[in-house]
Amino acid sequence: MVFSNTQKRQLRLIAVVLLLLVVELWEFGFAKASSNKTTFGFLLGKEWVIIHEWVIQSTTGSKIFSGIGILAAVLGIFLVRSNKSPLPGTAIAGFSLLMSFLCWAANGKFIPMTGLLQGSLMLAVPLIFGSMSGLLCERSGVINIAIEGQLLAGAFASGVIASLTHKTTWGLLVAPLAGALISLLLATFAIKFSVDQVILGFVLNVLVIGLTDFLYKKLLIPYSSTWNTGPSFARLEIPILGKLPIVGPIFFNQTIIVYLMYAIVALISFSLFKTKWGLRTRAIGEHPEAADSVGIDVNKLRFRNVILAGLVSGLGGAYFTVGSVGSFSKEMTAGAGFIALAALIFGKWTPMGAVTAGLLFGFADNLSGTLSIIGVSIPSEFMLMVPYIATIIAVSGLVGRVRAPAADGVPYSRGSH
Repeated sequence: MVFSNTQKRQLRLIAVVLLLLVVELWEFGFAKASSNKTTFGFLLGKEWVIIHEWVIQSTTGSKIFSGIGILAAVLGIFLVRSNKSPLPGTAIAGFSLLMSFLCWAANGKFIPMTGLLQGSLMLAVPLIFGSMSGLLCERSGVINIAIEGQLLAGAFASGVIASLTHKTTWGLLVAPLAGALISLLLATFAIKFSVDQVILGFVLNVLVIGLTDFLYKKLLIPYSSTWNTGPSFARLEIPILGKLPIVGPIFFNQTIIVYLMYAIVALISFSLFKTKWGLRTRAIGEHPEAADSVGIDVNKLRFRNVILAGLVSGLGGAYFTVGSVGSFSKEMTAGAGFIALAALIFGKWTPMGAVTAGLLFGFADNLSGTLSIIGVSIPSEFMLMVPYIATIIAVSGLVGRVRAPAADGVPYSRGSH
């Protein structure tokens, strides 16, 4: 039987998951038998209760989930051979792989599953904002390496303004403007002067990091009581929805910035594929010459979209300060812009793909912290490597073909094409 390239990639992915499941079944299920029990907690606050907690013998749980995962992976292989989507089998196999690992890792301990998922969403918020910013730029044909600088500028501006005014609203309003300012520099040099966009992005990141570090040392530390003691948004529980078991605390008991993220993702997803603006944006990112030939001002639309992307990432930067701790700290974004760019690549330059990748990276980050807190003897550095390993897997083509927009990073000048 001859397989297509897509089927070959699907089979390679399933084979990797299957191999990991077999290793887990041996190492976790049989190598070290244990009578300890793993407890999964599903109650976080005052939401309605369906299940309070679930207790399972650790070794038995590893065996059960590994077995289910192996069967699901085999099902995925049969689906590929039948020219059907292997997504159901692959998804079940991946979930079983995770649960088998958790049963083993939390041997005799308690895992707050609802809290773990809620924290994962919170850590994913700036990643999702950043990936949406990158999506707007790169779908327009401009590479945005400066997401890190835009997030950091938004965090700095929102923290300082909120501290000076003692109002979170002003901090939230000024953050997008700070991100747009960095985007203005990106758009001017990349579009108007055709500067290499990758180098330009790194230069802008260094500029923002250096400037914020300087102001942090000279202004925010000596006069912290005035310049760096800002308030932060409280969580807003949506009536009824916030009381739903498990999903309520995760999605509907968050700050206003998270709810804004929901709206922005929905708006971008709809606009990019259902409106004239979205059609033109995709056109200038794929075939700018064709777009120009029908009267679209390529560089003008690119310029606007890059500024819009800065507004989005600047708003994501506000989550680091007024969305969580209130005050600004040196380089507090900690590479979130680069992880957001990785999420965009992993998500194949689609809104929902980028969101899914952002959530996965947020989950990996929060899982490492949770396992450290409960005392699991796994070095946190290994868990922090997960987003980068996932990016390498994505770029290698193991999860499918990864192709950027055709004109991404290519300056356009009428008459030169």
